[in-house]
Amino acid sequence: EGGYQVGNFPPLWSEWNGKYRDAVRDFWRTEPGSLGEFASRLTGSSDIYQHSRRRPRASVNFVTAHDGFTLRDLVSYNDKHNEANGEDNRDGESHNRSWNCGEEGETDDPAVLELRARQQRNLLATLLLSQGIPMLCHGDELGRTQRGNNNAYCQDNEISWIDWELAREQGPLMEFTRRLIALRAAHPVLRRRRFFRGETATNAEQPLPDLMWLRPDAREMTARDWQRDDAHSVCVFLNGDAIAERDPHGGRMVDDSFLLLVNGYWEPVDFRLPDGSFGERWTGLIDTADPDGVPDERERKAGTRLRVEARSLVLLSRPSR
Repeated sequence: EGGYQVGNFPPLWSEWNGKYRDAVRDFWRTEPGSLGEFASRLTGSSDIYQHSRRRPRASVNFVTAHDGFTLRDLVSYNDKHNEANGEDNRDGESHNRSWNCGEEGETDDPAVLELRARQQRNLLATLLLSQGIPMLCHGDELGRTQRGNNNAYCQDNEISWIDWELAREQGPLMEFTRRLIALRAAHPVLRRRRFFRGETATNAEQPLPDLMWLRPDAREMTARDWQRDDAHSVCVFLNGDAIAERDPHGGRMVDDSFLLLVNGYWEPVDFRLPDGSFGERWTGLIDTADPDGVPDERERKAGTRLRVEARSLVLLSRPSR
């Protein structure tokens, strides 16, 4: 019954995870009560796949696909604009979970353009830092637009074509995407083969669990925190010393550890870094508030405060112990 049932494919299959798409879009447009599902999708959607003994690779994560809005249009249009398709704008999906950042369509407003660029970086960073298999739609790394057309199958023209002659303003997003892909490829904790368990690994000297969710004040998230409609910020600790997997040579797999500070609020949030048991010093790798996604390079000490700008995320790392 029904043609598309996420999670009902058998073991060994990977499938498009439409729930991932919806949750990530909702979180970054600051929908009330969206944090809990966003966290589940970020960590591989174990609630969908684990019951049938499937692994994170079962989830093909995506924010955009060949049909629907492009990434740039997702942050530029509240409504579809399919008039060119000749069906009086009746075709195509009407509920896109999109947000135009304050003005519909093309604009020269610097504040709107800056926010749209940041939102694109947020969505790309979320996709490439999530457990599972990332699917990046062609042209999203270039900021490709279809002018609000979310059903361009019938358009064999500039609406659907990709211009590979990069304009100057497309370079930073392309380079940011390259950096994210390289970061993911270099760190197995960002692409685990098994789901997180919230438990310590086999290393007795490593007392921390493989994953922890922290509030901005560095206290562990509670059930009540997750249920708040106004909860839009969280810190995720990814423990590279607690990967319960083997490397290609049969040895214990270890990696750097990461703190991912996510702020979906429309205002900045001050995060307190966790105490020294998590790591004494942290180095910035990604900051989507920066036009190039480049963070402040200063080392951050345990227990200090770090401001995460409105609608942005910051990724910090420390070496394996």
